[in-house]
Amino acid sequence: MTDLFTLDAEVRTDLGKGASRRLRHANKVPAIIYGEGQEPISLTLEHKNVFRAQQEEAFYSHVLTINVDGKPVECLLKDMQRHPFKQVVMHLDFLRINAKNAVQVNAPIHFLNEDEAEKLGGTIAHQMNEIAITCLPANIPEYIEVDVANLEVGQTLHLSDITLPKGVTSDELAKGESHDQAVVSLNAPKGASDDAAEEVTEEAPAE
Repeated sequence: MTDLFTLDAEVRTDLGKGASRRLRHANKVPAIIYGEGQEPISLTLEHKNVFRAQQEEAFYSHVLTINVDGKPVECLLKDMQRHPFKQVVMHLDFLRINAKNAVQVNAPIHFLNEDEAEKLGGTIAHQMNEIAITCLPANIPEYIEVDVANLEVGQTLHLSDITLPKGVTSDELAKGESHDQAVVSLNAPKGASDDAAEEVTEEAPAE
């Protein structure tokens, strides 16, 4: 797994759309790395290595090491452009990081025990699949677990109900209580409200 988060790159000086097109024809991926008050550097990476790495969920929130002409640079993936219908990565944006400075990332959510919750007869509905967080690079979680086993029909878990790892804060909650967004709900089964209405009608005394 560690090897997937270490990619070799070469500095490229041949820029422009034509140059990028030639790189892709040679199974290379154009990229750029920026941040930490340093000048952006245009890069070239091997497509096969990038394509393998991007298949891993953690690639999108993990601290990556980009060997720029042999010199390691720690960074995060900030943007990836894919071909609209081919399995081809078109371009990558990397953000340099400093171990002492907090970063903002989106951590994927792993929902646990959905089958247990749905045994109550409801249907799980995801309002979000990732949480925007801020933390030091060393504290970036690979994912955030949300256990829905004890969710009751009609109940919704919000951001304030989610336990985040130590040193990790929610970007939305930091804005105030009005940003306590819904994360997941256990909705009543379709037609349940109609059935309840019919029962009330049947039980109502005749006039």
